[in-house]
Formats: sequence, structure tokens, C-alpha cells
Amino acid sequence: MIRRSILYGFKILLLLLIWISFIACNQKENISNTLETGYYSLSEYLNKYPKKQNDYDLFRETVQKEAIPIKQGIQLRPVRISMIYPGNEKSDYWTRSVTSFSVRMEQLDIQNRILEFFSRPGLIDQNIQEEQINEALKSDPDYLVFTLDVTRHKELIERIITLGRPKIILQNITTPLKEWEGNQPFLYVGFSHKLGTEKILIPEFLRYTQGKGSYAMLYFTKGFVSEQRGNTFISYMEKNTEMVLKAAYYTDGQFDLAQKATEDLLIEYPDIDFIYACSTSIALAAVKVLEEKGMKTNIFVNGWGGGSAELESILKGDLNFTVMRINDDNGIAMAEAIKLDLQGEKKKIPTVYSGEFVLVNQETTAEELNKLKKRAFRASGE
Repeated sequence: MIRRSILYGFKILLLLLIWISFIACNQKENISNTLETGYYSLSEYLNKYPKKQNDYDLFRETVQKEAIPIKQGIQLRPVRISMIYPGNEKSDYWTRSVTSFSVRMEQLDIQNRILEFFSRPGLIDQNIQEEQINEALKSDPDYLVFTLDVTRHKELIERIITLGRPKIILQNITTPLKEWEGNQPFLYVGFSHKLGTEKILIPEFLRYTQGKGSYAMLYFTKGFVSEQRGNTFISYMEKNTEMVLKAAYYTDGQFDLAQKATEDLLIEYPDIDFIYACSTSIALAAVKVLEEKGMKTNIFVNGWGGGSAELESILKGDLNFTVMRINDDNGIAMAEAIKLDLQGEKKKIPTVYSGEFVLVNQETTAEELNKLKKRAFRASGE
């Protein structure tokens, strides 16, 4: 018993030393350039590891089906999970992730204790996120759920991966890093930013514009999400259309910053055809400014994610369209992965999982939208 306590104390001390080392680095550059060629797209990863494709397909079926409780007699104690989310924003994606995960864990009869930490997205609350991770590590969690967007996230994550505890679940990223080959996190989970942009948003923009006109880009923070959602879009437009990018702004995903960026944009380029928004808060801020200036019918705006606020905006005729995530896929996937791990079936976990997308626009009927909401929010509630 004493030996176990000493080992436990040593693990906590080692985690804290790693964390202090991480803070000392204090680097603030974005991760976009690092990841641009340093990751596998979902399709690349599954093509490189064909067995993972079979695991992926079987895992996807599990996520879509009703929960099957964990095998009896496996758990000796409740599993400990710390969730650190940049969820203080207009989108309900992160809060629904917690809810859908918690509901699925209950349905699976997995005893658990969850510590939740929330902050604002982007670079603004990095220091708060550091404090939250420090607090989370003190509790010696079995699983740590975090995200990956800027370099400071990456450095901490790879130190914990090297240590081997807690197991890392990376939310909102579905592109495995090449430099972590052979020692990947427990699970990458979320919705492919690139896939949602390429398969849903780009075709809809082309339908609106026929590939002609001008636009502005309202980025998220300087990091991976902006690169995947924003630069993917810009690259396609440059190579395949006559669309002209007039301006681009980083907003850190903050409503007030996006509002100011939109106001500045309209002063300089009042004749643009559309605004591409990289997140919910950005999209709603742009729509608010356009409405205030009486320009809502002149310039169209997309959403990104299809949470409750975006769907309401589309129904009101404000947002023109969005790529809607089948939101609860990600929370359910995390719970199912933990179940497999507890049952000694870790090899069945596909390493990376992306939930599904659908297009929602102003032509989507109320009946169709209700069906989509029931499917997307099947665990977190409509």
C-alpha cells in the first residue's frame, strides 16, 4: 500500500515537472505551418493503415447504434476523465460534447468521475488553459480530453504522450500528426474541418456565385482550425474559380472582434459578394453587422458547425447556409472508445474518428431540420 502511494506521488510529481517545463517554453506562435505538411488527412491515414479502415467502419457503426453496456465485472473503480474545453463561445458544440459523452457513459454503465474546465477559444485564454491543465493533472486522470490548435498545446500533449499517462483524447482534430507516428494519442475525434469545407461549403458557395465575384475571409485564431477551414477554402477558390479575396481578418473566434472586423471590412469593401466565416461566433457577428447596416440581402454569410444558434439564424433568414455536424457523434465516440479500452479491446479503436456532416440552408424545411436535430442532438437533447 505504501509502495503504491509512493508510485502515485511520483507520477504526479513527474506530471507537474513536465508541466512546469512546458510553461517555461511559453511559445506563442501558431501551429498552422507546423501542421500544414506534418499531418495525415483522414483519408491519407486510413489509406496508409488499411486495417484502420476496417476498425473505422466498425467503430462508426457502433457510434450510430444504441449503447450496449460494458461487460460486467471489469471496472474496479470509477474511471477519471478531465475535459478541458475552449467552450465559452456562441457555439454549443463543446457543451454538447460534454453532455453527449456523459449520457453515453451512463448508457454504457461505465462508472465515471468527470472534471470539466471551460475557457475562451483561441490565444486569449491560453494562460487560463495552462492553469486548468495543471489542476487536472493533480487529480491523476485516466483520460485527459483537450484540443490542438496552437504550438503550446502540442508541446504539452507530446510530453504527456511520452509519459504514457493520462491517455490523451484530442477533440476537434481529425488529422494525426506524422511526427507522433508509432506513439499517437489515444484518440483523435471531432469533425474534419477540411472535409466539411470541401464537401459541403465549397459546392454551396459555387452554387451561389458560379465561381465569380469577391469575398472576405474571417478567420478563427492563428492556428490549425483557420488553416483547415479558411485556407482550404481560399486555395480552392484561387485554383478553380474567378473569385477574388479582398481581405482577411483573424478574430480569435471572439464575437466582438469579428463584429469590428466586419465593420472595417464593409467600410473598405462594401461591394463584396460574401463573407466566409470560420466559426459560429464569427458568422453571427457578421450577420449582426450586416443587419444593422441594412446590407443583409446584399452579402451572404455561411455558418460553420450547425449548432442551435446557427440553425435558429438560418430559420430567421439571416445566415444563408451552414455545414451541420451530426454533433453528438463525437461525444458518443469518446465514450465508446473508453469502453473498448476498459474491456481490453484497444486494438479496435481506429485512432482517429470524424463524425458526419450535412448541408443546411434556407431551403431546408422545418420538418427536415427537426429530423436532423433529432439525429445530431440525440444524446445532448434538442
